[in-house]
Formats: sequence, structure tokens, C-alpha cells
Amino acid sequence: MQKKALGKSTLNVAPLAFGGNVFGWTADESRSFELLDAFVGAGFNLIDTANVYSAWVPGHVGGESETLIGKWLKRGHVARHEIVLATKVGVDLNGSFDMSKKSLSRASILSGVEDSLRRLQTDYIDLYLSHIDDENTPLEETLSAYDELIKAGKVRYIGASNIKKDRLEESLLISTKNDLPAYVALQPRYNLYHREDYEGELQDFCVAHEIGVFTYFSLASGFLTGKYRTEADLEGSSRAGFVGGMLDERGHSILHVLDEVAAELYAKPSQVALAWIIAQPGVVAPIASATTLTQLKEIMACAELVLTESQQQRLIESGNKVINREAN
Repeated sequence: MQKKALGKSTLNVAPLAFGGNVFGWTADESRSFELLDAFVGAGFNLIDTANVYSAWVPGHVGGESETLIGKWLKRGHVARHEIVLATKVGVDLNGSFDMSKKSLSRASILSGVEDSLRRLQTDYIDLYLSHIDDENTPLEETLSAYDELIKAGKVRYIGASNIKKDRLEESLLISTKNDLPAYVALQPRYNLYHREDYEGELQDFCVAHEIGVFTYFSLASGFLTGKYRTEADLEGSSRAGFVGGMLDERGHSILHVLDEVAAELYAKPSQVALAWIIAQPGVVAPIASATTLTQLKEIMACAELVLTESQQQRLIESGNKVINREAN
């Protein structure tokens, strides 16, 4: 399987990342191990998690995902160097999942990395990401803290998530001016339904500066699998709160074209949705999750799927029509 460099780093990754948010939530320990074994066994290597996964679950405090990955690594079935491990810091780990409680201060980063390393049972993190931009902490302080970790061998590279173009640009200028490490990767929300967070000036900036992009919510919390088409489909689903708002005219328009393209390629809607992201400028790999081997095998097939330019454009227009009509 062909791998790509993640930005200007020496990290080479396969065209699909496994989203570790399910570990310890909708996938228990044995299932998580089974999924990770199958993912790596198929030639994929990028595993994404965060220190706060899965603090949103009642009774969880955060760190559950990292802990399960650490146990999986400790078995020794997979050599540490065979995977690219990405985790995040910056959201207050206080037993809840409150994205407004953010901090990228030196103290938060230095304490956060120690906790993540302990849970992951590893000596280093390949890619350490700022989970959400913290405008109240000087960028120099954040980048200097990362510099300490890189020099100590605890982190190899750094990246950012949930950051605007102007702040990303400012961070690169500060990195250059002060000889500090620079963000080599960006993790934005991006999928066929949610395109506004990445497309436009942020995408252009990432392409121009060779920042590797790997996207989260790549399947829009499962909506782009085609599993959820009516309110009735959401009953009892752990994803109901995420998906409900997409059951609108625009969402149905996108699903309709996804179905058409999938039929043309003898593929599944999820595979088409992920292949579309892979084909976008700047993108190295989309992140997607699975809770069964059947689901995992389905999404991994996206790496071999090639969309024509016409099919890509039809998918774009499936959402544009409704956007444009609402704007008029």
C-alpha cells in the first residue's frame, strides 16, 4: 500500500487513519484489540486518539481510549515503530468533555504528555496535536513547551486541530522567527456535509506550506454511510445527537448522489465518501472509526477506490445546490 509523508515530517502514513474515539466507548477492550490488529494487519498505520476520549460517556473521566491503545501495544504483537501514534492535548481533563475548557499553557502540555505516555505505555508520541486553539496562551509559550518535549525525545512532531488559518499562519511565523518546532499536520473537521471548516483559505494555506491534513468526522458521525436516513433510524443510536441535524434537504441530496456513485463503482457509500476526501488537495488521510470487523473492512476498501473527476464534481454539487438556494 502506498504511503504518503505527513506534511514535512518523516512520518509516512497509509491513506486511512483509525479514529480511536470508539475505544472504551462503543468498542470494549477485546473488540478494540481485534480492530487494531486487523487495521495494522491490512497495512494501515496511523492511529488517532486524544487524552479526553471518552469523557463524554457517563461514568468515564477521559483517557479510556489511550489506556486501551496502551494495553494493545503492551502485548507486543505489533512493533512500536510500525505504527504512527497521534494524540492530543489542550482540553481540560476534568471528568467531562467541555471543549470550552481549553489550555495550551506550558504547564498543561508538560503534565498532559506525561499522563498520555503513561496511559499509552510508550516512550514517545509520533504526532502530538493541539486539540483546540487557545487564544489566551501566547503561541510562543505553547511552541516552546513542544520544543522541550521534542528535545527530550517524548514527541517527534506536532500538529494542530480546530485552528483558523490566521492563527495557523501566525504560529508558523513564530516557529520560524524563534527557531521553534512548527506544526506539520492539521486535523480539521471535513466531510461531504461539513466542508466550510477546511475548504478555502485554510486549504490553500496547507497546500502552499505542505501541511499534511488528516480529517476528523470524515463520515459525519456515520451519516455518510447511508445508515441514517430518517428520524426512526436514529432511535437508540449513540450518534443520534451528532446526526440528527443532517437529516435535511442538503443531507438527503448528498446521500442521493453518494448512492448513485457507489452503484457506478460497485462500492459502498462510506467508501465513496472517504475516497472523495482522499482525493482533495492537501489531504493525506481521513480518520474513520469502526466497531466491527465488517465495518472496518468496508472502510479500509476506500484506499483502493478511485473516483473520476466527474464523480467528484457531482458529489460537490450535491451539497452546493442546497447551500446556494439557502443563500439566495
